[in-house]
Amino acid sequence: MERVSQSFLMSEPDKIAYGDSWYAATMAETPPRPPLSLDLDVDVCVIGGGLAGLTAAREIARRGWSVVLLERGRLAQGASGRNIGFVLPGFGADADKLVTRVGFERAKDLWSLAQAGLDYVRRTVASEKAAGIDPQNGWLYVSKKDNSDEFLNYVALLGELGCEIEGWSTEQVRAVLRSERYFYAINYLQALTIHPLNYALALAAAAERDGARLFEDTPALSIDPTGVRKRIVTPGARLRADHVVLCANVELGGLLPRLAATLVPMTSYVITTVPLGENLAETVGYRGGISDSDHADNHYRIVGGDRLMLSGRSTAWARDARHYVGALTGDIKQTYPQLGEVTADYAWNGTLGLTVHRMPQIGELGPGVWLASGFGGHGLNTTAMAGNLIARAMVEGDQTWRSFTPFELVWAGGVCGRAAAQAWVWIRRLRSRIEERRAKARELVQRQARDLEAARVARQAAAEEPMQEAARPAPMAEASVPAVAPPAADLVPIDEPVTSVAAVAAAALPAGRDDEPRQEEGAAQVHGSPAKPRRKKRRSGAKRRAEQGASQDIKP
Repeated sequence: MERVSQSFLMSEPDKIAYGDSWYAATMAETPPRPPLSLDLDVDVCVIGGGLAGLTAAREIARRGWSVVLLERGRLAQGASGRNIGFVLPGFGADADKLVTRVGFERAKDLWSLAQAGLDYVRRTVASEKAAGIDPQNGWLYVSKKDNSDEFLNYVALLGELGCEIEGWSTEQVRAVLRSERYFYAINYLQALTIHPLNYALALAAAAERDGARLFEDTPALSIDPTGVRKRIVTPGARLRADHVVLCANVELGGLLPRLAATLVPMTSYVITTVPLGENLAETVGYRGGISDSDHADNHYRIVGGDRLMLSGRSTAWARDARHYVGALTGDIKQTYPQLGEVTADYAWNGTLGLTVHRMPQIGELGPGVWLASGFGGHGLNTTAMAGNLIARAMVEGDQTWRSFTPFELVWAGGVCGRAAAQAWVWIRRLRSRIEERRAKARELVQRQARDLEAARVARQAAAEEPMQEAARPAPMAEASVPAVAPPAADLVPIDEPVTSVAAVAAAALPAGRDDEPRQEEGAAQVHGSPAKPRRKKRRSGAKRRAEQGASQDIKP
């Protein structure tokens, strides 16, 4: 197993709560929140101190209601403070599958809600001006397949849904990401990356300023949801509230096991490398988030100036993150061999809850009992969306949350469901490798064909060059050929009538030439040069009649 070093010292409680993570090592200073020790009577009790719970508590408190938030451990110690930090548009469900399920117009409305959640995070980061969040614009989704038709269709669909994107060609991608594994890419212009733990802590501070009360190390032991006033029991005190908002994930198993059974727990593993120097910036020229596969593997970005953070290798049963350091650094080496041998300073894991339909669970379970859960690895924008929807529904009676009623609570299959999810991850990973190898093989064949064609053209040009040189006429002076006419002394006058046309022709020949061989018609030569064949002159009508008359006169 590859050794993982540690560059920063963390307190023991932080290390236990947040793991050996780069986020914990670089978290902003925050005051501890005490556990609940006094009975309280409030308007709303929020259970769960992740991003969804913190957003809901803040937005409800901003509207003037009294709010208490209970967190069983430290704020954002679960998936909210351990994820890769991508704030993306959309949902965990693919856009085309979402359209198939609810239709295009409804899918477009849902997409707008998800975009509103992203915009909320961006505004909060800008307004809070908290240290250490380090926002970076953009998310580049890269394909390792040469699937141009599929790629173009998906780009067109995203554009119709209102997503602000750019389609990148293979040349554009490889100019920015120095890897031969990559082909096309979609650049999501409105996405951003953040330090999720520091963002959660800034959100908690904002909620407290707006009047919410937050308690750490305060698990909810039981809930009585019946009646107008809900009763919540904790180890040190009791609460009564008109409304309860459940914002926990798979952690709900001890409190509401039937609700937790609608989620499949999936654990991802994250590493942060040692500083890699200028070589990293030359190799990875994109400062936003980068993903080169769907859902489970290979999401990465540059953090801390010259470190690479990589997430992947998802499993349905959580394991020690150190077991996956070798595999994750191997993924880096396979994509960017020019980085050389890479070691990790930090390694940790995070467990999230997946729904069967890959859409979040948002809505009212019963009178005064609300749920925001199942964000499925796409939670930084959808947790913000869910917290705002529930706050508006609870305080203002807004019904926008009903847009999520098609995505009902579905039993996830228990142990069999987890095994099926693990098999699904393995199958997708294997299929992705096969498709990548086929794409590289096709690219190699196309490259060889281009090289052969270029070589053939070069050989043909080299062969034609001497012929073209030989075919060029040499410069020469113009020469005139004098006309040749027989001398007058050789002409034989015709004094007597002849008896035939042949005799007339013979009489016209020059004297003294009878013994010379005659050439065929058209083969006459003048001074050794070819001459054109002589065209026979047409005789005039008078001459023909004279000849006919002469021939008739000599008949006996």
